[in-house]
Amino acid sequence: QVRLVESGGGLVQAGDSLRLSCTASGRTFSSYNMGWFRQAPGKEREIVAAIRWSGDSTYLVNSVKGRFTISRDNAKNTVYLQMNSLKAEDTAVYYCATPGTWTTQLELTSAAYVYWGRGTQVTVSS
Repeated sequence: QVRLVESGGGLVQAGDSLRLSCTASGRTFSSYNMGWFRQAPGKEREIVAAIRWSGDSTYLVNSVKGRFTISRDNAKNTVYLQMNSLKAEDTAVYYCATPGTWTTQLELTSAAYVYWGRGTQVTVSS
């Protein structure tokens, strides 16, 4: 019932920028927190960013601080991940996700997220 669809991935050079989008359907988007995760070959899935339902609180993993920004447009049922100054180590499949229940604070572990998109590939060449 809850469906998340990512878009915006691609092949870029180091130092370039990309903006990922995730559009949701099947629930009241504005009532739930959202997260971005990524998984590179041979590595475990890690959280990249998260944003509170109202957009007034965000989280970024240390490795992307100063380069990535998460935002949302509840009127469009869409969450974005703006990625600047991309590095080769950012290469991964990026997933959009949302928790199964409403919470006051941001969830930072993958176990809290029960609805996932199918992912979009981001490849950064050095």
